[in-house]
This record gives sequence, C-alpha cells and structure tokens, in this order.
Amino acid sequence: MTLNELKKKMPCRVTRVNAKGMLGQRLADMGFCPGEEILFVRKAPLGDPIHVQMGTYHVALRLAEAKEIEVGEIR
Repeated sequence: MTLNELKKKMPCRVTRVNAKGMLGQRLADMGFCPGEEILFVRKAPLGDPIHVQMGTYHVALRLAEAKEIEVGEIR
C-alpha cells in the first residue's frame, strides 16, 4: 500500500521509499525513512495535496510524491 491510498486518521509505518534522485533525497531529509510512524490526517478538497503527521511534524505532500512511499498498517 502507498501513502496516497490511506484513509483519514489512519496510523501507519513507512516500509520503503521508492523515489530516486532529488525527490528521494528530499523525502529522506523530511524524515520519510523505513520504520518511521506516520499519521494520515486528511486530503485537500480536490484530493491533492495530502496532510500527514510524523510526531509533532506536519507535512503536505503531492499525490505524485505520496505514491513513492510504501507503508504498512500499525497493529
């Protein structure tokens, strides 16, 4: 499952970041690394961008960027 497929207020954990190059580096710099816990907060009214939370850090991502981040559910 990728980050753009999550439902509102759904916690998850990053399993893999598929982005390469500058986008991959930027996502890593923002904290999107395997094992990081993320809370999907909401989508914009038209679906793009999405709002996620990592700890106290809030991030807005485009859907194209979110599709590069694979996540798994936290149980």
